[in-house]
Amino acid sequence: MKKKLIDGKTTSNKIKKRIAKEVAKIIDNDEKAPHLAAVLVGGDPASEFYVKSKEKACKSVGITSSVYRHSEKTTEANLLEIIDFMNNDPEIDGFIVQLPLPKHIDVDRIINRINPAKDVDGFHPMNIGKMVIGAPTYLPATPAGIMMMIKEYKIETAGKNIVVLGRSNIVGTPISIMLSRKANPGNATVTLCHSRTQNLEEITKQADIIIAAIGQAEFVKADMVKKGVVIIDVGIHRVEDKTKEKGYRITGDVAFDEVSKKASLITPVPGGVGLMTIAALLENTLKAAKKEVYR
Repeated sequence: MKKKLIDGKTTSNKIKKRIAKEVAKIIDNDEKAPHLAAVLVGGDPASEFYVKSKEKACKSVGITSSVYRHSEKTTEANLLEIIDFMNNDPEIDGFIVQLPLPKHIDVDRIINRINPAKDVDGFHPMNIGKMVIGAPTYLPATPAGIMMMIKEYKIETAGKNIVVLGRSNIVGTPISIMLSRKANPGNATVTLCHSRTQNLEEITKQADIIIAAIGQAEFVKADMVKKGVVIIDVGIHRVEDKTKEKGYRITGDVAFDEVSKKASLITPVPGGVGLMTIAALLENTLKAAKKEVYR
């Protein structure tokens, strides 16, 4: 079967173009540009890359971007003070605390401290709760980006069997809720699989759509999927490869070369879901600046 790529670059650029027009209108009305801030603790390379990508994307659409970088030795108490400052800064419309955090910091305590009105990552329990009941809120950026992809490519989800691999609060759990809701995209029969799931291959072979967010490089193989399946690969990994000039290659949770031969649609890594995550974050920032969720 000839594969067809779900192009995250083209789709995200389309969304960013629309956001840029809305931001331009805000500025033309002599209002301040939306402002997105990020808190980065430590020097995790993946986190640095994501934050730099966010800064570049903000600049491309006219959103003000600022980054607060802090040492890995920053205490939890100090980080809570920083969050309190940003919660109360009227110049900042929304902000994220980049994950992962150092092990000595309680992630849940940090997320709970963020003002839900400025929680453009959509991780605060209040925003998660609103998502569950279908109320207006900031959707977690990666699941929101996936939903944008599904809508853009007109992928039918109603009545389909969708398997989500991974149950994290960042991707797996929220996307399973979104796709099972009475909506479009939605109305799917969703199976959420994880490390304790038995007979996994039997489940994945029945899937019309697989969303792989399990965090293991090339975990999904060709013998785990049926012909014509739609594959959305959330993972991104750096795998040693001495045949490459840099000594490594970037791959996802899906063995792309073999699975793509059976898939009707598939996201590449890179160039897929990652770009959509940033687009969704910009969308949430625009909502925050326009007070569309919390007035």
